[in-house]
Amino acid sequence: MLPRTGVSKQDIREHIWDYMESQNLADFPRPVHHRIPNFKGASHAAQQLLRLPAFKTAGTVKVNPDAPQKNARFFVLENKKTLLVPTPRLRTGLFNKITPPPGATKDVLRKCATSQGVRNYSVPVGLDSRVLVDLVVVGSVAVSEKGWRIGKGEGYADLEYAMMVSMGAVSKETPVVTIVHDCQVVDIPEELLEEHDITVDYILTPTRVIATGCERPKPMGITWSKISREMMEKIPILRSLRAQEQQAGKDVTLQGEHRHPPEPGRQQTVPPSAGRRPQDTPRPEANSMEAACGSPPGEGALLAADVYVGNLPRDARVSDLKRALRELGSVPLQLTWEGRRHRAFLHYQDSAAAQQAVTCLQGLRLGTDTLRVALARQQRDK
Repeated sequence: MLPRTGVSKQDIREHIWDYMESQNLADFPRPVHHRIPNFKGASHAAQQLLRLPAFKTAGTVKVNPDAPQKNARFFVLENKKTLLVPTPRLRTGLFNKITPPPGATKDVLRKCATSQGVRNYSVPVGLDSRVLVDLVVVGSVAVSEKGWRIGKGEGYADLEYAMMVSMGAVSKETPVVTIVHDCQVVDIPEELLEEHDITVDYILTPTRVIATGCERPKPMGITWSKISREMMEKIPILRSLRAQEQQAGKDVTLQGEHRHPPEPGRQQTVPPSAGRRPQDTPRPEANSMEAACGSPPGEGALLAADVYVGNLPRDARVSDLKRALRELGSVPLQLTWEGRRHRAFLHYQDSAAAQQAVTCLQGLRLGTDTLRVALARQQRDK
């Protein structure tokens, strides 16, 4: 048993991992240390999902990619619901939609529910999608009957949920479920919980369905002060969401940064985002990328708010670039297309927005080609 005082989240994790290994409750992959542990009886625990009214009425279900939730992913597909699975460590986006082949048998659906199947039968869901998630299934290392949850310590489940909030994909009413072994249900001191920690509404084990009745508010969005520069570099979609929220006038100061409040009286331009219409702005050309493929700027006309995009593929179309910019949340006020010269210029509200776009668009690809992205003035000076 864990002591009631002086315990940390890591103490609880180590206790659960050690206990599951010592009692041979763990299943492949082993050892379970530093993982969302797979356990014997996980398939039976997942069957409890079928009893939940929240599952029966759900149309779209997000399930984490860990091994103990494999059967939960299968049940979503078998019941002809839309399955969304987060990309591992959010390297290539937030989540993918699993699309089984037409007429898929149960065996094929089970393959689709595996990690290999997720890679072979999925399409990415962009930031501009209007997806609405009806039920969220997360993994846990430990959870309490009150709904407090502890993950493996990397924070991805909490971040995934916060990002879905920012996209408008979930609301405070969206139920959150976790599937664990009975031994993973333990007392967790409330003082260990932080603002960004996700809580759960239902706990499914091989023997129980626990409705937690948790009233603690779930995260209302991304807590940028908890995000490090290192994490920003690893997760491109996080950079895109930050650019959106920065343009919307929100405080997006990262961990260790000094806060820079918006300038008094400065207008904020809000780019299109999931499920919402672009807001009107004082300038008639704002958010008018669709119709703004005008004449190329002269060398002397390049401003600090202009971004150069080069190395465009020969067969690239302006619509391809527009789509990529929307998915990354870096929609400019205006776009100048020079396809024959394999380049384009993006025109933003000011130099800060342009610099943010350059950061977000690093590594941008069209087809197999990686594009060159830089401030236009810097590109001209080379």
